[in-house]
Amino acid sequence: MSLLETLKARCHAEWDAYTRHDFVEQLGDGTLPLPVFQDYLVQDFHFLVQFARANALAAYKSRTLADVTAAHAATGAILAETGLHLTLTERWGIPRAELEAAPEKQATVAYTRYVLDSGMAGDLLDLSVSLAPCTIGYAEIGARLEPRLAEHGGTGEHPYREWIGEYAGEEFTAASRAATVQLDELAADGLSERRLDELTEVFRTATRLETDFWQQALDSAD
Repeated sequence: MSLLETLKARCHAEWDAYTRHDFVEQLGDGTLPLPVFQDYLVQDFHFLVQFARANALAAYKSRTLADVTAAHAATGAILAETGLHLTLTERWGIPRAELEAAPEKQATVAYTRYVLDSGMAGDLLDLSVSLAPCTIGYAEIGARLEPRLAEHGGTGEHPYREWIGEYAGEEFTAASRAATVQLDELAADGLSERRLDELTEVFRTATRLETDFWQQALDSAD
C-alpha cells in the first residue's frame, strides 16, 4: 500500500467522519443553509492563507530541487483556490477588506497552527502528512459529490456547484495526486514502526481537526 493508503487504513474512523461529515453531505445534497456555507467560506479563506504559509515552509524544509518545486506548485494551487472564495464573497457583497479583517475562529486557529507546528518541529514528511487530509481529502470529497450535480438538473441548478466543481476539477485533482506521490517519495527509504506510528498520529490529529472545521460552520447556525 502507499503511505496514504496505510494512513487512511490506520485512521479509518477519523477519515470517514471527516469526508462524510454532515456538513459535506448537506453541501452535496444542496441542502446546506447558505449562512452556514458563508461562515465556512470566510473561515476557509483564512485557512488557505495559513496553508499557503505552510507550503512556503515546505519549500524551506525541502532538501532537493524537486521538493522545492513541489512546494512552489502547491502554494500556487492554494493561491489560485482563493479565487473561488473571493468570487463568492464579492457576490455576497463582502468586500475583500472585510473578508480579510474577519476574525479567525477557534477551530481555524487550532487546525492551521497545528499544521505549522508540525512543520516547524518535524521534517518535510511530518509537514506533508499534516497537509494531506486537506489536499487529498478535498479532492476525494469533490469526486464523490460531483455526480450529485446531475441530480439537480445539471451544474447550473446546484447551489454549491462552484465549490464542488473546484474540488472535483482537474487542477485540484492533479494537486492531490502530486501530494500522494510525494508522500511515497519522502518515505522511500523506509519507515520504522515507531516512525509510522508518529506519522499516523499526525495524520489522525489533522483529520480530526478537519472534522472540527466542518462542525464549526454547522455550529454557527445555533
